[in-house]
Amino acid sequence: MPAKPSFPAFRPERALQLARDTFDIEARALLGLKARQDASFGGACQAMLECTGRVVVMGMGKSGHVGRKIAATLASTGTPAMFVHPAEASHGDLGMVTPGDVVLMISNSGESDELAAIIPALKRLGVTLVAMTGRIESTLAQHAHITLNSAVDQEACPLNLAPTASTTAQMALGDALAVALLDARGFREEDFARSHPGGSLGRKLLMHVRDLMRGGDDVPRVGPQTPFTEMLREMTGKGLGFTAITDDAGRVLGIFTDGDLRRLIERGADLRALRAADVMHPGPKLVSADALAVDAADVMEQHRITSVLVIDASSVLVGALNSNDLMRAKVI
Repeated sequence: MPAKPSFPAFRPERALQLARDTFDIEARALLGLKARQDASFGGACQAMLECTGRVVVMGMGKSGHVGRKIAATLASTGTPAMFVHPAEASHGDLGMVTPGDVVLMISNSGESDELAAIIPALKRLGVTLVAMTGRIESTLAQHAHITLNSAVDQEACPLNLAPTASTTAQMALGDALAVALLDARGFREEDFARSHPGGSLGRKLLMHVRDLMRGGDDVPRVGPQTPFTEMLREMTGKGLGFTAITDDAGRVLGIFTDGDLRRLIERGADLRALRAADVMHPGPKLVSADALAVDAADVMEQHRITSVLVIDASSVLVGALNSNDLMRAKVI
């Protein structure tokens, strides 16, 4: 078994101070980034809005990791984007780039050999080249059509070497682009949900009542003249704790629930002499099959009920939905 490594110089209080220093340095870097932005930022946004292809993001090392995140954020907020590794681009992946694309190249130094090697090929394609760099006099900046200044005064690394504050600045500048673009596109919650169908927002904004409701023979229903005992058998057999009362056309006249049954028993009513029309609760809460599931959940919460009946455009009963169905689907 290997010996446990020893770090005699480690001091918890120094670690905490370095953490606080890191936060201070990176906070100052972001404030400096704000002051450095000019008309070039608007130009980059306009180029990406008018792009007929995709925003292709490139970067090496830590800038490449940031670039992947920026591409993912752009794509999920309405701007078609992808990441292409510069080294792979030199060996065939440049074929992914088309003349209608905007290429966003990220390099803190602006002197990355892998990026410089493919700039001539990109220029022959006629793409718009946007540089994100910490050195506006760099080779990358000189060849770019638009340059975004991501410079920082110092890295958070005590040696001022490891990319720390500079990558934070790149990430924030990428987020700023995404936010400006989604606003310009009129991007809405519904659009975000379509890009995130597996997330909680996607479930809330994309899932409809018809996707979750019980339908067909699983929905308890009886006519208004159904004897009480038969109605009770229908209700208990379907296991939803209620039954709908409908007319011959299938339109909802009322509902009878477990709670209604308890109240009848407490009053000592002669249940055998009753029919569905005598005990139903008229005017139950109804939702459309086309409604969002989250809206059905709001109806249940507002009226403190656990189930709703579902109707179609002709007001005909087509299903039933209860809170357990919503919880299983993680809508609530």
